[in-house]
Amino acid sequence: MPAVAEPVKALAEEVHRIHESVAWSAQTQFEQLKLWRGMNMILGVPAAILAAISGGTGLAQHHAATVPAVLALISAGFGAALTTLNPSRRASQAQAAANAYLELQTAARQLLLVDLNNLSGDGPRDKLAELTVRRDEVNRTADPPGRYAHWRARRNVRKGGQAYEVDAEKR
Repeated sequence: MPAVAEPVKALAEEVHRIHESVAWSAQTQFEQLKLWRGMNMILGVPAAILAAISGGTGLAQHHAATVPAVLALISAGFGAALTTLNPSRRASQAQAAANAYLELQTAARQLLLVDLNNLSGDGPRDKLAELTVRRDEVNRTADPPGRYAHWRARRNVRKGGQAYEVDAEKR
């Protein structure tokens, strides 16, 4: 954490906590996004292929309907899973949440590193309150990520996935 004037030290620490929290949340939501995109492909591609094969074999074979019927049922199962899980909507929501967390991360970092020592009066407290409200709003609207997304996010952050080169030079 950068050096800050003593009167705003507690505020700086809280801004740092928000920065850390949203950095983890952003990474976790991006990992959740990857999972939902993959699920969309895993369920959607076989559903479409099986439906096409089923239709083609059904039209080609006039007397044997067993194979096309089984393929159609399997395709319907994939389609039902797609409809129930709705991975495309969940991927969009995870991406929106991740990007909102990144915006907050940037705002918190800029407040902490650039603006905090230059604000006077109630300025620092007002900026912290604004960040808190924005973070709470994103938290309310974001879908909770799963354990696997948390695990992948932790792995990526520990490998430096949230680090900037300019910050590495300062260490």
